[in-house]
Amino acid sequence: MANPNPKRENLKPFKPGVDNRRNYKGRPKMPDIREALDKILGEEEGGMSALEAILIALRKKAFAGDTRAIQELLDRAYGKAKQYIDHTTKDESINKFDPSKLSDEDLRTIAELQRKGGIE
Repeated sequence: MANPNPKRENLKPFKPGVDNRRNYKGRPKMPDIREALDKILGEEEGGMSALEAILIALRKKAFAGDTRAIQELLDRAYGKAKQYIDHTTKDESINKFDPSKLSDEDLRTIAELQRKGGIE
């Protein structure tokens, strides 16, 4: 959040060259989340990995009727359901193409491109 009471007299531009207010090393590197997850979820306890324990708990919730758990299991196992979008306006397709509205010049250009193999 920006300072609500900025004092312009305290602002100083960066000096050319070396300025000890600059971060020359850049943003610190974040640890790889996949490696951390692999390490944590791969740990075994009681002959079962943490991932297996989580999946079993999620399965129990799903069988108990938890719809969020059911959705999560189905999404992970079979992928999310496709969401279809209707691309029409007032029952008329917005992708409607009427070649009769093309000019003679447009038709000549299309014919030339077809001869050259540019369009099918």
